[in-house]
Amino acid sequence: MLDIASCGRRPPLDMEALRALPEALLNVIETFMNIAYVYLAHVAQWPGAIVIGFAAITMTLSKTILYWAQEYYCGYCAIGHNNLWNLIVLWIIPNGLWIVVPTFIVAQFAKDLVDTLNFADAQSKKISSAKKQ
Repeated sequence: MLDIASCGRRPPLDMEALRALPEALLNVIETFMNIAYVYLAHVAQWPGAIVIGFAAITMTLSKTILYWAQEYYCGYCAIGHNNLWNLIVLWIIPNGLWIVVPTFIVAQFAKDLVDTLNFADAQSKKISSAKKQ
């Protein structure tokens, strides 16, 4: 009989661990992106920092929506045991804020990106028309 431990293979993880490990990795990546944005935008004052900030906040929003979807598709397996009050106060409100606030930040960053692109386009057209004259 083949012994899995002797082959150097790990035993299979349960489904909760399979879900939690990638989430933890994405949380670490997201945190580093947020730190990079804060440093690049507010310390280094690099104009391109907005792209990193936009990616990071989009990641925050996407992951939060994913957490809600996971609960829905597993039949509320992690939160279904709560009474309505606890569910609203301890899960829906706090996690709802993690959808509402990032949505506003994504919208603001998107507006800033579009404004920057429009400004750059206008400047490019001015330079092009000045060269033609």
